[in-house]
Amino acid sequence: MSAMRRYLEFVARTPVLIVSLVVAVLLGAAFQTLPLVGEMLDVRQGYDHSEVMAAMEQFGEAGRRVYFWASASLDTLFPIAVFSLLAGLIFRLRPNERLSMLALVPVAGALFDFGENIQIMAMLAGYPGISTTQVAAASAFTQLKWLAINASFLLVIGLGATALLRRTLRARQER
Repeated sequence: MSAMRRYLEFVARTPVLIVSLVVAVLLGAAFQTLPLVGEMLDVRQGYDHSEVMAAMEQFGEAGRRVYFWASASLDTLFPIAVFSLLAGLIFRLRPNERLSMLALVPVAGALFDFGENIQIMAMLAGYPGISTTQVAAASAFTQLKWLAINASFLLVIGLGATALLRRTLRARQER
C-alpha cells in the first residue's frame, strides 16, 4: 500500500476528521487575532507587484515580522488541517474506488499553499527588494491554491449529495 493511500485512509477516519476540523477552526480564529494592519496576501485571489508593495508598506516592519512568523507557523499548520479534512471527506464520500484519486485535489492544494507561504516569506524577508517575477510566482501559487480549495469544496458537496441520494434510494428500496 502506498504512503498516499495510507494517508488518505488515515485522514478519512472519523476522529481524524473531527480533530482536523477543530484545529482548522482554532487556527482560523488565531489568524483573526494577528496584529496586522491590512489584508494578508494569502486571502486574496491574486495580486500584482504594486499591490504587494502597498501591502508590505501598510504592514510596516513589525507587521511584516508578525506575518512572516504566522506564515512559518500558523499558515503551515492551517493547510495541513484544512486540506487533510477535505481530502479525508472526499476519500470517505467517494462512491467507488476509481474516484479515490479525487482526494488528491486538496493534497495538491496544500502543496500550492506551501509554495505560496515560501514565496510570501521570501517577499516579507526581502522587502523592499521584491521583483515582479517573485510576485508573479507567489500570486500563481495563491491562485492555484484557491482553485484547489474551490474544487475541493465542490467535490465534498457533490460527493456528499451523491452519498445522501444513494442512501435515500437504498432506504426506499428496502421498504
